[in-house]
Amino acid sequence: MVKVILDSNFFFIPFRFRIDIFEELNILLGKAEPIVLSTTLDEMRKILRRSRGKKFMEFSAALKLAEKCEILRVEKETSEEYDDVILRVAKHLRIPVATNDAELRKKLRKLGLPTIYLREKSKLVIEGY
Repeated sequence: MVKVILDSNFFFIPFRFRIDIFEELNILLGKAEPIVLSTTLDEMRKILRRSRGKKFMEFSAALKLAEKCEILRVEKETSEEYDDVILRVAKHLRIPVATNDAELRKKLRKLGLPTIYLREKSKLVIEGY
């Protein structure tokens, strides 16, 4: 079983593109164990509180989906951004990260860590595995 950290933006794929991210991860990795960091959930809750209308509905649904994953409790240092926490934990555990954030993917590539992302709005692909 391959552990994989999911970034907050990854939880929007099912609603925007009608893709079952959990099934696709299993296809890509054999058997995937999706992990969400506690700081990622904090980030999503923070944005949810400031959201209204369609954005509120999207974040609410994405948060429910995220809470189905294994939650890894981590601390965010004052000087860190949410992506920095993902980088730190992924580097420490040496596991892939699922994200559509191009900047985060670039940083992960520099660390030699695999990334999973949505390509052509239709399929998940893995890079650097």
